[in-house]
Amino acid sequence: MPFPDDVLTGEEEVVLHLHPHARAAVRPAVVLALLLAAVIIAWVMLPADRGGLIGVLVVAAIALYLGVRYGIAPLVVWRTTHYVITDERILLQEGVLTRERRDLPLARVNDHTLSQSLLDRLFGSGTLTVDSIGDQAAVLWSVPHAQRVQTLLYELVEAAPDLDEEDELSADPPAGRPAPRQAPRRGRVQR
Repeated sequence: MPFPDDVLTGEEEVVLHLHPHARAAVRPAVVLALLLAAVIIAWVMLPADRGGLIGVLVVAAIALYLGVRYGIAPLVVWRTTHYVITDERILLQEGVLTRERRDLPLARVNDHTLSQSLLDRLFGSGTLTVDSIGDQAAVLWSVPHAQRVQTLLYELVEAAPDLDEEDELSADPPAGRPAPRQAPRRGRVQR
């Protein structure tokens, strides 16, 4: 499903649109399967009289509650979590009934780290922490193809213009004054 265009600016292009890794859906699916098995076992094992029917209904009610809480809700959260990387920013969107969206301009990214457990390394996923100017951090958990995403993010951050350059280029000099001279910047290779 493409990310909605009304969220993006006019010339902004989506480079990568991800959901958390599919392994995040394994535990809720297993919970649902086990709860269904418990209801079937209760239905088969309990007697067919009125007491057995009440027992099956109690087991089914408990299974329904646990299934919604630990099975369906995590699956819906997993499916409605979006990690979108554009050529200008990183968008994190999550939420089912209420939606929370966070934007992190690429020009403000200071650092990004990838952490992977042994299981993450086996599945090729990981947790990507993106630090930005102003002590803000965005955490992208269970990112699929985490190493490729981190490399792509590095390339996009390096290609993003510096904030100082954007401010200097967009600021018009007052009438009658010449524009200030820009000294060459060091330390960052322009591509």
